[in-house]
Amino acid sequence: MAARPWTRLGIVGMAGHLGYELGAGVGVPLASRVGPLVACGGYAGALAAAYGGAGRLHGSRGVTVFAALNGVFLAAVLNHYARWPRDPERRIPWLVECEGLRGRVIGPYNVMLQAVLVSSLAGLVENREGWRWGLGFAVGTFHFFWWATPREYDRLVEQARHRPRWWNRRLSRSLVGS
Repeated sequence: MAARPWTRLGIVGMAGHLGYELGAGVGVPLASRVGPLVACGGYAGALAAAYGGAGRLHGSRGVTVFAALNGVFLAAVLNHYARWPRDPERRIPWLVECEGLRGRVIGPYNVMLQAVLVSSLAGLVENREGWRWGLGFAVGTFHFFWWATPREYDRLVEQARHRPRWWNRRLSRSLVGS
């Protein structure tokens, strides 16, 4: 199957998003349970395997996997915009705080989210033959993310409170005032 550049860009954007969270000191999903390197490695490996595997599938099966990936990426970004406070003055979705990120570090984070939003929507168009799967994965994973995000964030905050580490240092500092 031919390369899917928008889907590939979405994968790079999601990996960048997770790496930025880790580097900024707020951790990443599942880091509180398995550690940051295992969590990041797991995400990177799963994304690479899904993209590579879909590229080896012929016909509509590969398109379906690519569409499903884009649906998951879209759900992740929309969950950020639905869960965290946004700047009402802007014409595009723009977070003012997210998962412990605020101030100078939230601007680049917003740019990454915007890039993933655009690439996932373009990826759904790029893989339009599998749009039903893309939409289904977007709806299903959005609901899962809606349920899981506050639980994982609370766990990261609690861990930062009792056992601060380099990867949750921003959360640890934000707790000093609480």
